[in-house]
Amino acid sequence: HEVIRLFILLNICRSSSCPNSNKGDAGSTGSRGPQGPKGDKGECGKSGPKGDIGPSGSPGEKGHEGERGQTGKRGPKGYAGPPGVRGAPGLKGDSGVYGKMGHPGKHGPSGLPGRKGEKGQKGDYTGVEGIPGMNGQQGEKGEPGNKGEKGDLGPAGVMGPLGPKGNPGSKGARGASGKKGSRGIKGSKGDNSKVRRSAFSAGLSKSFPPPNIPIKFDKILYNDQEDYNPSTGKFNCSIPGAYVFAYHMTIRGRPARISIVAQNKKIVKTRETLYGQEIDQASFLIILKLNAGDQVWLEVGRDWNGIYVSAEDDSIFTGFLFQNVHESQY
Repeated sequence: HEVIRLFILLNICRSSSCPNSNKGDAGSTGSRGPQGPKGDKGECGKSGPKGDIGPSGSPGEKGHEGERGQTGKRGPKGYAGPPGVRGAPGLKGDSGVYGKMGHPGKHGPSGLPGRKGEKGQKGDYTGVEGIPGMNGQQGEKGEPGNKGEKGDLGPAGVMGPLGPKGNPGSKGARGASGKKGSRGIKGSKGDNSKVRRSAFSAGLSKSFPPPNIPIKFDKILYNDQEDYNPSTGKFNCSIPGAYVFAYHMTIRGRPARISIVAQNKKIVKTRETLYGQEIDQASFLIILKLNAGDQVWLEVGRDWNGIYVSAEDDSIFTGFLFQNVHESQY
């Protein structure tokens, strides 16, 4: 490098000091001098233009498997693929746990009526009460049966009400004059008021009355004193004394248990056992002592309300004053 620098300086001197001299012949190449010290780092040159893309190199050998990267975020849901080929049926699984009972379904349409079955044997127990059937058409009147044998004499009945006063008898023969008796004690002043009365009679207009409440006999036959209330079915005592109460009931299709209620307690309980479409009658009579303000009515029991009425059959409740308190004192 020193030789090169000297050669450059020599040429500069020649050109500057001897502008008009002729150029001499080139000397022989000197021997290579020793390597000079490393020069200072030059300034960074500007980036050259981007070269053309070179041809693709041949594929390199497969590198070693790299470490597993971190799990990436879940991508969006892809479109549903076409349905696959139906597989073969699987084996029968174990029985599942019973699910909760579902809500009751709507009533389905009524099926066609089945054929009438044969009449079964009479069961040992009373079945659940059925819905009353519609009144059938009245059948033709049958021929009168043969007169039955005279029955045994029944027990003596309850004494009936006092009958009306009879006609005066014929005048008898005059008897012998008796001795004059002593003067009697002066009697109390008599009651000139009218005899007080209380009576009613009413019929039922609807069959099978509701149980455990007063039966409303709403078809009034007699109720001049209005002591019976058809809207409540109760008789209200306005005159203290002894009263006669009676009922006559038609029973059909189911049994009947009838109670007479007085002073808020069941005084008498009777029943009539009947099933099917048979018809029977039930009657009862009783005398009760009542105070003013007492109430009397009839009731039927649950599932024992077979009281029936129709155009040909009646059910009636009756009551009347037999003897008031003032009459019983004489």
